[in-house]
Amino acid sequence: MYSIMSFVCGLIFGLGLTISNMINPNKVLNFLDFFGAWDPTLLVVMASALVVTSLGYVLLRRRKKPLLDDAFHMPTASAITKPLIIGSGLFGIGWGLAGYCPGPGVAALATLNTDPVFFILGLVIGSCVYHLLSKGR
Repeated sequence: MYSIMSFVCGLIFGLGLTISNMINPNKVLNFLDFFGAWDPTLLVVMASALVVTSLGYVLLRRRKKPLLDDAFHMPTASAITKPLIIGSGLFGIGWGLAGYCPGPGVAALATLNTDPVFFILGLVIGSCVYHLLSKGR
């Protein structure tokens, strides 16, 4: 059942990204261009996600356990660490240069264009390089 729900959630996410045109890297790049062709539509998508997530947490806190698991698995780490700052900075640089972040990059694969293919390939290679370099930690 968990796999089915993961599929349904991914389907909803992919449809939302595609319908809102967030798989178009120019939408993201124009959102980041405050002094040029600024496009605030990404702000609407982010605000909508914040509202839905906030309501989800309100409902979650009223339950003793989730529907499809024995316990909630909530994040416990809240410290701002050096790896968090470096990783966030690299994520922002990649997002700002490419116009893709992982979710829209994966959803954009459905367009059959080569740009998202190369983006996802770079994402996987970058993740593998980090994994290999961090094994000794």
